Amino acid sequence: MSERNFKVRAAHCDFRASQEEIYQTLRRITDPLDRAWAKLEKANRIVIKFNMMKMHPRLEYYFGRRRELVDDMVAHAVLRLLRERTTAQIDATDTNPYTKAHLMGNNFNYANILQKYDVGFIDSNAGPYKKYEVPGGGLMFDRYDLSACFDGAEVVSVAKMKNHLFMGVTLCMKNLFGLPPITAPVGRSRSYYHHFIRLSYVLPDLGMITNPALNIVDALTGQWGREWGGQGRITNPLIAGDQVTATDACGTYLMGHDPASDWPTPPFRRDRNHLLIAANRGFGTVNLDEIDFETEVTSPLAEFDSEATDSEAMVASWRRTTCEQALVYQDQKKSLIDQYRDQFIFLQDGEVVWHGDDPANLRSRRELSGAKKDQGMWLKLVDPHEIEGERFEAYEECLKAFPS
Repeated sequence: MSERNFKVRAAHCDFRASQEEIYQTLRRITDPLDRAWAKLEKANRIVIKFNMMKMHPRLEYYFGRRRELVDDMVAHAVLRLLRERTTAQIDATDTNPYTKAHLMGNNFNYANILQKYDVGFIDSNAGPYKKYEVPGGGLMFDRYDLSACFDGAEVVSVAKMKNHLFMGVTLCMKNLFGLPPITAPVGRSRSYYHHFIRLSYVLPDLGMITNPALNIVDALTGQWGREWGGQGRITNPLIAGDQVTATDACGTYLMGHDPASDWPTPPFRRDRNHLLIAANRGFGTVNLDEIDFETEVTSPLAEFDSEATDSEAMVASWRRTTCEQALVYQDQKKSLIDQYRDQFIFLQDGEVVWHGDDPANLRSRRELSGAKKDQGMWLKLVDPHEIEGERFEAYEECLKAFPS
């Protein structure tokens, strides 16, 4: 058999393991990742995205480990390993959705760990910014405004094993959603991307732009149900891979899910499987037979699923009508530009139900929807130049799932 394109390793690591045991396990599963190390060892700069940002009072623990975030000991092990194997400048980056200014400051909850390994920090919400083209064209947008720190750098994504209300699972690719600026000094605010239909295509776009060389999943413990406020699970491995889609496919499998499944199959209850969308584009694979995957642990690691917050019929209606509003916009684009140029609009049932300069502080869409609770609301910046190059084919593709 010819060499498979991607390598992923999963090793048992008891959730009660010591700092040294975690490091040794991580070193063992990353040693075979030749392609990852070939990139990282010749890199001048490495940028790491840890799934670790939350304010100190909000940190949740489960049997002594961070329940919703990468555990401190795993972060120590990752940085120690990178320092031993590379001479690159290393910076971490993230954004802060929890304060009014959306800036991280100097005393965030893992700043002391970065300082120990002489790792810098770049606030991805603070600029400077750069416009990045999605290689080969985007799945949802052709270009995104992100921190300039990624320009010329190799990227490492370090994630927690969790279910997600919208995306079904949140692993190394979903971790990248912390990169777009929260506010909109340039481009669009992050809430613009966190939207029915859009998000499952935006995540592969971010994956293709950053293309993480090394992907690590902290699965000492995991979380069922949702990304925040779910139920803890003891799972006991660490996972590492050299391609983000393939790594997440293996992690999804170990959670007990089919990484090749799609909406409405659980855990993809609300939106499409972003990993399948990425694989269909040719960015990695969700077919485990196409991955050099070795694991010391078996599936399922524990009981996992996304929480069902709404009926299947309601979610289906939201998805269908959201897609329809995007196509309404295409049909009525000229008149909408004449009336709402450079404003944000919410389209619902063929009508503009809100317009303004900033949708960031609006009430929830459940409230804004009024009496039409089953009708999706589609947010759009009326940009006559369509600078980001939105791909309306995604909405047409999703509509194919519904009877005509």
